[in-house]
Amino acid sequence: MKTAALLGLTLALASPALAADLPDLKGREVVIVTENAYPPLQFTGSDGKAIGWEYDAVAEIAKRLNITVKYENTSWEAMIPAVAEGQYDMGMTGITITDERKEKVDFSAPYMRSESVMLVRGDEARFTDAKTFSANPDLLIGAQAGTTPFYTAVYAVLDGNEQNPRIKLFETFGASVQALKAGDVDTVLTDATAGQGYVATSEGGLKIVGEPLGAEDFGFIFPKGSDLVVPINAAIDSLRADGTLDGLNKKWFLDYKMGE
Repeated sequence: MKTAALLGLTLALASPALAADLPDLKGREVVIVTENAYPPLQFTGSDGKAIGWEYDAVAEIAKRLNITVKYENTSWEAMIPAVAEGQYDMGMTGITITDERKEKVDFSAPYMRSESVMLVRGDEARFTDAKTFSANPDLLIGAQAGTTPFYTAVYAVLDGNEQNPRIKLFETFGASVQALKAGDVDTVLTDATAGQGYVATSEGGLKIVGEPLGAEDFGFIFPKGSDLVVPINAAIDSLRADGTLDGLNKKWFLDYKMGE
């Protein structure tokens, strides 16, 4: 990660030139739907305001493309179908880019690569990786139905049975982490960087075990044929080129303390 001083210098030098090359969408309103339940990408802070990595990234994209953003909320289960039907212009909530989903919606270029890891309680000693977890039938995984961590749990950790009773479903990722802390489940799968952030702020209450269980790319979603994909991709490229994405990773995955 760049230091704050170097990041600031990079932004000051690179941002104006890159922004000048981006299309001007002349204040166009873009309605974005999100779940607000996947920290630190997007969630509700302690003051009740919606915050997170994706909000900051979209705010910068909006400034560079000259768009006006309006946010709506829905559940994870409803999000992709709603965007596919054109109810919203764009969706965001750490959505993994998959071939199956590409049949329903268009994706932006990836804005983040994620590796899934096993987050466990700090005193966990019954298992050390996916293999030893799978071998103990008493151990439970917390997950959201239909998410990439859910499918990783099913196919990379357990036996491929999506109805496996060892998977306990929760409405939000935050609820699954709370269940882990309470001892109701024994692991949840999360992005490696986010997992490190949870561990760093847990005062020894959480840790990561085993090797990463696979990589995935996150992207924004759009109705099929959306003319927003090209300009959004150009803006993502500019955020990556001038170090803004690195700065957001540092802010939200390393520096931010949940609950503050």
